[in-house]
Amino acid sequence: MWRISEADLEAIAIGAGILGTGGGGNPYLGKIRMREHLRAGRTATVIPPQAMPDDACVVSVFNMGAPTVGYERLPQGEEDLRALRAVEAYLGRRVDAMVPGEIGGSNSVAPLVVSAQSGIPVIDGDGMGRAFPEIQMDTFAINGISPTPFALCSHKGETEILLGITDPRQVERIARAWAVAHGARAATAGFVMTGAELKRYVIPHTMTLAREVGLAVQTARAQHSDVTGAVLTVTGGRRLLTGKIIDVERRTTAGFAKGSVQVASEDGSYGRIAFQNENLIAWRFADASCNDGTLLAVVPDLICVVNSETGEPVTTELLRYGLRVTVVGIPAPPQLQTARALEFVGPQAFGYDVPYRPLEPIV
Repeated sequence: MWRISEADLEAIAIGAGILGTGGGGNPYLGKIRMREHLRAGRTATVIPPQAMPDDACVVSVFNMGAPTVGYERLPQGEEDLRALRAVEAYLGRRVDAMVPGEIGGSNSVAPLVVSAQSGIPVIDGDGMGRAFPEIQMDTFAINGISPTPFALCSHKGETEILLGITDPRQVERIARAWAVAHGARAATAGFVMTGAELKRYVIPHTMTLAREVGLAVQTARAQHSDVTGAVLTVTGGRRLLTGKIIDVERRTTAGFAKGSVQVASEDGSYGRIAFQNENLIAWRFADASCNDGTLLAVVPDLICVVNSETGEPVTTELLRYGLRVTVVGIPAPPQLQTARALEFVGPQAFGYDVPYRPLEPIV
């Protein structure tokens, strides 16, 4: 068990931004929200999943919507808390802990903000080990935890609760339409589970991992050493591309930021990454025409874009021409590599007819 300090928050924002594979919400905005709570004397408590009693009540808390909108529309500040309170009101009890829906970007910080507001602890773990664009793409949905009761809250405080829907894909469709109708983003709470179910299905210790990744980047900066190498040392990942962004195609549609980014690599080749909120597939091509490429990494493996000089994560809404970046591939958690999980988070789930070949970790 540990209490979040301002130094922890700085490291988590960097690490979660990298692990978020381009999505999960802008980590800087999440950081400054939580920083204000810390400076007001509040704090958040993080506890390991193993500390939860089997009969405890745990709820997943996260935000959904297009990152491009989330970057421009600042939250009111209590949306996540109101969504959690709506679930508690339906259950007729206070929940014992919250688990992040994903460790990516500001969604890693959203439960910490609610913890500072409510005193409810946050689990050191999440349902994705990264970020994904749709709510059925986590280990809780994959393993049959019902998404409902599922509460949504807009920036205006408008709150809706979905009940009796066991299919997470149906909840995704309804919740996505609701979010689009309320400004293309919403705070959510759902996937009520017991402590026993949490321990069985959570991807553990990812909050700690985000902090370790962020600390490694901060240390490398202070020592003027290779920031990308520091990330690879902690995660067991590998460099896929290093170069300059030469083209970005991005559009906001149906509550997602979709598009692609092209990188001119230092070795004379070209890379292209397709994304839907998060980076999904990376290819290498011999020339700028981007024909007949070689697959470098495929979802659910993590494809992370970082600033080559600072190690700062470059989320999909911040991709721009001329930025010098390094593209890092990190093996997905084993919970996402099973045949069952790949039905939800493999390339076919996003409409890509390509095989999934797992990245081998570098120890």
